[in-house]
Amino acid sequence: SMKRARSTKAGAKSRPVKKSESESSVDEPAPKATKNIKVKEEKAAINYSNFEEFLNHLQERRVDAAADVHEFAFKKQRVRLLSAISDVKENCPGGVVYWMSRDARVQDNWALLFAQRLAIKLELPLTVVFCLVPKFLNATLRHYKFLLGGLQEVEQECKELNIGFELLLGSAVDRLPELVKKNDIGAVICDFAPLRLPRQWVEQVAEALPSQVPLTQVDAHNIVPLWVTSEKQEYAARTIRNKINSKLCDYLTEFPPVISHPHKLAKPSKAVDWIAAEAMLTCDRSVDAVDWAKPGYTAACRQLYEFCTRRLRHFNDKRNDPSANALSGLSPWLHFGHISAQRCILEVQRYSAQHKASADAFCEEAIVRRELADNFCYYNEHYDSLKGLYDWAYQTLQAHRQDKRSPCYTLAQLEQSHTADDLWNSAQLQLVQEGKMHGFLRMYWAKKILEWTETPELALEYAILLNDKYSLDGRDPNGYVGCMWSIGGIHDQGWKERAIFGKIRYMNYQGCKRKFDVNAFVMRYGGKVYKN
Repeated sequence: SMKRARSTKAGAKSRPVKKSESESSVDEPAPKATKNIKVKEEKAAINYSNFEEFLNHLQERRVDAAADVHEFAFKKQRVRLLSAISDVKENCPGGVVYWMSRDARVQDNWALLFAQRLAIKLELPLTVVFCLVPKFLNATLRHYKFLLGGLQEVEQECKELNIGFELLLGSAVDRLPELVKKNDIGAVICDFAPLRLPRQWVEQVAEALPSQVPLTQVDAHNIVPLWVTSEKQEYAARTIRNKINSKLCDYLTEFPPVISHPHKLAKPSKAVDWIAAEAMLTCDRSVDAVDWAKPGYTAACRQLYEFCTRRLRHFNDKRNDPSANALSGLSPWLHFGHISAQRCILEVQRYSAQHKASADAFCEEAIVRRELADNFCYYNEHYDSLKGLYDWAYQTLQAHRQDKRSPCYTLAQLEQSHTADDLWNSAQLQLVQEGKMHGFLRMYWAKKILEWTETPELALEYAILLNDKYSLDGRDPNGYVGCMWSIGGIHDQGWKERAIFGKIRYMNYQGCKRKFDVNAFVMRYGGKVYKN
């Protein structure tokens, strides 16, 4: 992908490389035969009967794909160069850095795999770096504990694989270029996120890095890289589905393993002081961790294992029933990058013979809908504002702006589950207590906020704030798109016009009663009816 610059009489310099030349060298032929396993080619027998065997099975799948990433035909389209130069200078003892952000895991991580591929090729050491900011949007201690718990597992695995790990306290633009200069790093690889703040961080780091250090980005989150799927905002699932599905045979492959790195750092990384890291946080500490979701790759794999072996069979028929336990529950780990969506899909696909409808339904949500959300947030800068709505949706909300809201609730009443709707209150209690809300109820929950607040702008603001504050998967493209779908009709169509909603799709209590046992759900979470 990147070549080591040749030394000249003037010293170690980088030879400028045209973008097309740099990109063409990313997908070099594998030194040995690569065994990329396409999902359509193999419906392997289920060869595990407990969780430990499942973990071993995952590693066996990687090793079957290739001995290491250097022997794997890495798809060059997953990678894009963000700097003016692509060559790695001579004499960079600090080696290669993977700046980890969205994808906080070691295995099944295309960005780390690309970084190791480059480091092995140039015979350089490899370090993973994470920059921890003390406050991030509406993230609370609940989110930070989950994040830090996963990073502790990353640190341990990096140590076992002879890969350095550094937790830098502060913003990436302040800390990462400093580390690059101090340690004489040759190249920086980063992962990809479509939201404005992470994109701003990448732009700032690109400006601040030494001019001779290339910065390369890898989409390690989407199965088909976002920039490969589409160059524009897609209107709906129906317009993006074929663009994704037609490329899955190329991209939905097995991963090679991240291996014990053959080139050691001159100075091993110091152990991270995780207590000090948590102490420096300035986030909201009133919302603490939940018991049901343990952070990290191993816990994520356990969640996937239990879904595949226990709940997947019910997914197609029961996924819209909040009183049934049929969902994967993987969204917190997917959001924090503790597990790869591609890994989840590969494993669910192995059950297609037994549970085809459920496997297909899961893949529609985990591939098409999830990557549609990334597409929307990347190509629409107003992904969390009414300015980002389609014209028909904005106009219909404007036409009904003066409609009377009765009842009309404050943010405090909503946050405290003090409405006249016991189902809505129960859903809000689930969100606060468990850090999650059933997907079907999230739609009802957000639409009721539109019905009960003074303006559509306030409704969207409240929905995003409450979701981001309490839900473990808050501040995620799926969350923003979910709120924009519910309140603003994004990726939807116009429906029968009615008060307040206009042509935005409507949901009500009676419709929920036809879908599932509302009383059972209310009894479980204890939502009451408040006559304000």
